[in-house]
Amino acid sequence: MDATDDSYLCFPNLNSSCRRLLRPQSETTLLYTLLFFVSLLTVTLNSLVVFSISHFRQLQTPTNTLLQSLAVSDLLLGLLVMPVEGLRYIETCWLLGRLMCALSPYVFYCLISASLGHMVLISIVRYLTICDPLQYYSKITMTNVKICICLCWTSSLFYNGLLLMEHMWHPDSISSCHGECVVVINYISSTVDLFVTFVAPCTVMAVLYMRVFLVALSQVRVIQSQTAASSVRAAPTAKRSQTKAARTLGILIVVFLMCYCPYYYPTFLGEDTSTRLSYYSILTWIELLNSCLNPLIYALFYPWFRKAIKLICTLKILHAHSQEVMIL
Repeated sequence: MDATDDSYLCFPNLNSSCRRLLRPQSETTLLYTLLFFVSLLTVTLNSLVVFSISHFRQLQTPTNTLLQSLAVSDLLLGLLVMPVEGLRYIETCWLLGRLMCALSPYVFYCLISASLGHMVLISIVRYLTICDPLQYYSKITMTNVKICICLCWTSSLFYNGLLLMEHMWHPDSISSCHGECVVVINYISSTVDLFVTFVAPCTVMAVLYMRVFLVALSQVRVIQSQTAASSVRAAPTAKRSQTKAARTLGILIVVFLMCYCPYYYPTFLGEDTSTRLSYYSILTWIELLNSCLNPLIYALFYPWFRKAIKLICTLKILHAHSQEVMIL
């Protein structure tokens, strides 16, 4: 075997090595640059959320604690999962060994599920805040929120352990050559997973946010009717409030669907979900990008987050008693 043939092998010293796809150097450089940028952006944005809530005491509320835990899961996706999935796609070989082949999909699935679980919890909190404030103040305590966060992480670890048990015990059972890490979830398991981790959470969030939207509209109408006699500008103001509420609701639901729905495309076709699918990397990266968008959707809409970023970037957090700054 000559050097030219060796360059097409993942492991040139092994006769059973998989063959790799050689990319032009310019394409490889561009892909690694994009991978670095997306991973860094995801880690940075979510780190800002985590640090802001940890540093400023006024932000340490039950609701923001959920937001902080969500940011932790998304931060870990950017730090641990994105580089691995990027390396798999760019090199077209699995270069990280048998142990990482067993653990990497499990970490990926656990973090995705935890992130999704936190979004559901946040939707519940928002529903209680708007639609049932008396229940909010009696039920949504720091202790209860921490218990819910622990249950979210624990259930994610347990559920995905069951889903990927066969793969973790025998990570190379389906591989046909060295340099391949194949994860296959059969159609039945994929269908169950579709309902557990997509249909059910989507339904809960859509129903709750729709209730919130309708209640917000009714409150706007009440305010509009009360101020109509005394202010001619009430109608335009109410209209802007309705538009803002509709836009926020649309962003929350549509972005989630756009990022998560494509991953279940093989299940919709009645096929097994496998890393061997030619379009698997595209589905995976669309789903991963949601972790970069989450801090924008769930945090950048809050004025306190913009103020916290300004204080962090100007290093005013190094001043004495900066933790007591009034952010809200």
